[in-house]
Amino acid sequence: MVEDMQSNQAAASMAVSVGHFDDPVDRPGMAHFLEHMLFLGTEKYPDSGEYHAYINQHGGNNNAWTGTEQTNFFYSINADALEGSLDRFSQFFIAPKFDLDLVDRERHAIESEFSLKLKDDIRRVYQVQKETVNPKHPFSKFSVGNLTTLAGKQADIRQELLAFYQQHYSANIMTLCVVAPRTIAELEVIVNQYFSTIENRNVSKHYPVEALLNKEQQQKHIQIVPLKDQKRVSICFTLPEIDQFYKRKPLTFISHLLGNESPGSLLSYLKLQGLANNLSAGGGVNGYNFKDYSISIQLTDKGYAELEEVVTCVFEYIELIKQHGLSSWRYQERASLLDTAFRFQEQIKTLDLASHLSINMHHYDIEDIIYGDYRMDEMLEHETKQLLSMMSADNMRLMTVAKESQVEKQAAWYDTPYQVSSIAAEQLEKWASVSTRPALKLPEKNPFIVANPQARSDKSNTKVPKIVAEGEGYRIWHKKDDEFNVPKGHLYLSLDSDQASSTPRQAALTRLYVEMLIDYLTEPTYQAEVAGLNYNIYPHQGGITLHLTGFTGNQEKLLTLIINKARERNFTEQRFNMIKKQILRSWNNVAQAKPISQLFTSLTVTLQKRSFEPARMAEELAALTLEDLHNHVSAFYKKVYLEGLVYGDWLEQETQNLGKRLQHLLSLVTKPSAESSRELVNLDKRGSLLREKSIAHQDSAIIVYYQSRAATPERMALFSLLNHTMSSTFFHELRTKQQLGYMVGTGYLPLNRHPGIIFYVQSPTTGPRQLLEAIDEFIADFNYAVMQITNEQWESTKQGMISQIMENDTNLKTRSQRYWVSLGNRDYQFNQRETVVAEVMKLTRADLIKFMVTHMRSKDCDRLVLFSCGEQHHSQASLRSDNMIVELKAFKQQADKFQF
Repeated sequence: MVEDMQSNQAAASMAVSVGHFDDPVDRPGMAHFLEHMLFLGTEKYPDSGEYHAYINQHGGNNNAWTGTEQTNFFYSINADALEGSLDRFSQFFIAPKFDLDLVDRERHAIESEFSLKLKDDIRRVYQVQKETVNPKHPFSKFSVGNLTTLAGKQADIRQELLAFYQQHYSANIMTLCVVAPRTIAELEVIVNQYFSTIENRNVSKHYPVEALLNKEQQQKHIQIVPLKDQKRVSICFTLPEIDQFYKRKPLTFISHLLGNESPGSLLSYLKLQGLANNLSAGGGVNGYNFKDYSISIQLTDKGYAELEEVVTCVFEYIELIKQHGLSSWRYQERASLLDTAFRFQEQIKTLDLASHLSINMHHYDIEDIIYGDYRMDEMLEHETKQLLSMMSADNMRLMTVAKESQVEKQAAWYDTPYQVSSIAAEQLEKWASVSTRPALKLPEKNPFIVANPQARSDKSNTKVPKIVAEGEGYRIWHKKDDEFNVPKGHLYLSLDSDQASSTPRQAALTRLYVEMLIDYLTEPTYQAEVAGLNYNIYPHQGGITLHLTGFTGNQEKLLTLIINKARERNFTEQRFNMIKKQILRSWNNVAQAKPISQLFTSLTVTLQKRSFEPARMAEELAALTLEDLHNHVSAFYKKVYLEGLVYGDWLEQETQNLGKRLQHLLSLVTKPSAESSRELVNLDKRGSLLREKSIAHQDSAIIVYYQSRAATPERMALFSLLNHTMSSTFFHELRTKQQLGYMVGTGYLPLNRHPGIIFYVQSPTTGPRQLLEAIDEFIADFNYAVMQITNEQWESTKQGMISQIMENDTNLKTRSQRYWVSLGNRDYQFNQRETVVAEVMKLTRADLIKFMVTHMRSKDCDRLVLFSCGEQHHSQASLRSDNMIVELKAFKQQADKFQF
């Protein structure tokens, strides 16, 4: 139980030591299926949609997941509805109903979820991993389930569910965390009241005493063909289970050295040789008796062709760590960074905290539930050397993922093409006896670490950010934090340029510039990132934004480094070609994304003047040269507008001085400019516009978008409340009842400040025409649902949404994000939340009904319908209209637009 008096939200999370490892051999997916069924009614609350509706009505969110050895159920809710929610939630674990009529329906939901990921490379690769381990180990089981694995008579399946529940769900293997603005004493009483009757069946866990990999599965090269164009290798070592090491974290220390990106590091060297673009160390699956430790490398074409050399470099670096890396100062440096991170950690959302702590209870001693993630007591050299000795050629598997892979079979369920072959003995011998080349070096002492950071006690003299530096072409806002009291800051600097993204070519060049810059900065800034100083550079409709976060002691040092490096722009032809290829691969891979994800991308592209389809930008990028990039960068900086926000442990005078330095730097390279305009297509009087996307996928997908005619607080309130009122009913009706698909929902979607609402479905069973009819029917019938709710329910719904809007900022990050979004919305009073809430208070059910009747019920009303027809649905009636967008460029050029 966590007492959080600052929060207006409460949260609860239950973690149960049951996962797909517990599935019966003849029923893969049973644990996952059970997780779904627990949501669908209990003896005390039999209505299958009641729990979801209650959480939504009271401003909350809920979800669950099933892992290998655990299942986690969690939700958040307005604090004043805590007891009612705990009453409903606890019944999942006391008396679930397992309604016979819902068994078949939810089997189809599992099938939809399975179908949704059929073309997901992560799932497809995961299945190959499962097929290539020891078949007696429970990791080898198919985890998700589908109609095939859950086939049978409904009544029989229900009995199996009940038996599985009674066998595995027991109080002694459940951990509950409740976070709320209540005292610990109060929470203890409430939790006992609702959860004390959960039956303790004294379950004990007994997984097979089987190794994840036996000798016959080791020293193998597994080749896999993905759907997305990519080239990567994972060098995997089988280690013992890792919970035993949490107090010392030797693997965290090893990963810290292997994953280093400073000059001389493994990645730095591989990049210099043109062999790799990225590297991460320490990933991989783990469980009750194993850790599959993975070093994953994103390869270039050359790296893939010279795979043996890449792996040799990895073994050489492991050897370097064994010989020279185990200095106590290196371990202490990492340990002190973790300790500082713990001391100055910022509060996270109640929902995330509850879920995280409920899981930690399964892994750490009781006194370490909170501190366990950060604990690094000491380096035991023999222990660390023992683990390093297991990172050897005879304890290794190679897994490569590339289109060019040589394959001979297909994985079950996902049809992933793959092949397993033995690695030649002479090659293993070479890797077993490497000596480190001089170019590979361990990292130096970190110059960015602040020994003992302290927040300053100076109070802010303003409630919201204010302008502290301003001139022609620039404006800097500032607010000193005096609430969260951490020695951290957030700096946002946005550069607007008319040359940024007026055309697809410019947009492609700006993206290329950003990626080149990030790549160029990787080595000089890596130590800063390790020391808790992070940055992100990203393109937007009008230009680019730099966001710096972390401890304030050296923030300006990092900013100066970034600006100086950005001005150098020493981009090489080799890195240019690499990065260009990476971006092209990424944009071309969009065609393999889930249909609903592709439609979301197309929605902004269709409506925002300065947004373009990835495939269109890829066309432009393919022909661009390094000279084109240099010319673009020069044109970009000819005239720019700078807007900045500095928030956190920064004093006003420091920010003013920073503003002067930035203004001086700008004056050397650019002329001042006004902000770039953001234009949005105006759908007023356009009727029901349709745009079809051709997507190679078995599922169909649809998004229906309604746009507000005005960007006023009143309209923001109306659209937000409309979405909030509809969302749980829409989900229950189209997903749970009609079983149209797994990805089903509504959303409040403001674009360029203009409010909007979307309805979306991705369906394995139903084509776009029927999906649109189902959405239209729902909207038409929803008026009656609004009419039928009581005044008390209506006020509760409004209050739930108000609580969501006014949710307290939990930390410096969320506060800074809110301020930055306010500046982007030109909300210079920083009170848009309050003005919207004031409008929500005024809204009546009649207002909602009137709006829906006037603007949403007719099939010819103003809206945009984006859709794709699944490969399985071409025989169904097609969705056609005289009002189709066929030529996007012409449509966007000719359309009326909102200027912003």
